[in-house]
Amino acid sequence: MTKVLVRPEMAGFKPYSPGLSIDEIKKRYGLPRVIKMASNENPLGTSPVVQERLKNMSPMAFRYAQAGSPALTERLAAHLGVPASCVVAGNGSDEIIDLLLRVVARPGVDNVVAFSPCFSIYDVQSRLCGVEFRQAKLNADFSFPFDQLVSLTDENTALVFVTNPDNPSGHACPAADLVALASRLPARTLLVVDEAYIDFAEPLDVFSMLPHLDAIPNLVVLRTFSKMHGLAGLRLGYGVMPEWLADLLLRVKLPFSVNILAEQAGLAALEDDIFVSQTLRVVSEGRRLLERELSALGCKVWPSQANFLMFEPPMDARVLFEALLALGVIIRPLGSYGMPEKLRVSIGNEEENLEFLTKTAEVLRGHDRHS
Repeated sequence: MTKVLVRPEMAGFKPYSPGLSIDEIKKRYGLPRVIKMASNENPLGTSPVVQERLKNMSPMAFRYAQAGSPALTERLAAHLGVPASCVVAGNGSDEIIDLLLRVVARPGVDNVVAFSPCFSIYDVQSRLCGVEFRQAKLNADFSFPFDQLVSLTDENTALVFVTNPDNPSGHACPAADLVALASRLPARTLLVVDEAYIDFAEPLDVFSMLPHLDAIPNLVVLRTFSKMHGLAGLRLGYGVMPEWLADLLLRVKLPFSVNILAEQAGLAALEDDIFVSQTLRVVSEGRRLLERELSALGCKVWPSQANFLMFEPPMDARVLFEALLALGVIIRPLGSYGMPEKLRVSIGNEEENLEFLTKTAEVLRGHDRHS
C-alpha cells in the first residue's frame, strides 16, 4: 500500500548517515566519558556571548520570528560588505540548497553537477526534485578536475555545486580557479560555492568567493554558523546571491524557518570577535599537531584548509575506528563516501587532540604486536 501512495523514485533513497552521538557510545561500551571528533563541530563549544543572549531571549520563545530574518540579514550584510537584498538566511545552509534546487531546476528537464564524493544533500535534494544528478570523480590527490566537471554540463544544467574547502578531504582551491570555472559554464547555469569551512582557510582572501560576487552574475555563495560560530545545534546558515534570485527564494521560503533563538544567536555570534579568533588559533594549532603526529604514527595525512583532517592509517580503518569507539573516541569512517580505507577526524581542543593521539597510538601499537 505504501508504494502506491508515494512517488516511485522514493524507493531509491536511504536516510542520511550522521556521526554517532556521545550518549550512544557511552551506553554501548559502558563508558563514563566519551569525546566526539566526528562532526566538525567547534572545539570550543558555543561562545559565552551567544549563551548569555540565548538565556536572556528564551522567554521570547513563544513569539514568532520575523519572516525573512531582517535583523540578521542586515547585520550579515554589513559584516560581509554586501547588500542586504542579496542575503537569504536559512535553517542551516541545507535549507538554501533545497530552495535553490526547487526555485531554479526544472523537474524532468534539468540536471545538477557536482564532484564525487560530495555532500550527500546535493544528491538527495536534486533527486527529490526530480532532477538528474551528475558527478565528476575527484583527482587522485582530491584536487578538482574542472575540465571533467565542465564536460558534464549542458544547456539544461541548472546548478553546479563546489564545496571549497572540500569535505572530507579538506582540499581547497584558490578563488581564482572558481572565477575561471564560472566563465566556462553554460549561460543559465548557477555556480554554487559551498563555503561551510572557508573561515579555516589560510589566507582567507585567497580562497573566498565573496569578493567576486559583483563580477560574476551566476554566483551563489553558501555559508554556515555551524562550524566557526559553534551553532550546529541551532541550524543557521545563509546564502549570498544575485538580488533577483534572493527575492525569488524569499517568496517561497517557509516564513519562520529560522527560529527566534537561532536568529538572536547569529546576531550575538557576529559580535564575538574574541571567540572567532580563539577558535581560529585552536584549530590552526590543532591541525598542525594532528597532521605531524598522525604522520609520525605511519598514517598518510592529506593537507587540509578545514577544521578536520582526512587520513589513512597503516591498518584496517574500520578496525581502528571501532577500537577507538571502545576507548571513548568518536571519529568518522568514510565508507559512506566510498573510501572505506580512510578516516576523518575533527580538530578538537588541546585535551581532546592529545587523547585521540594517545589512544590511536595505543591501537596501532597493539596492531603491530599482533601482525
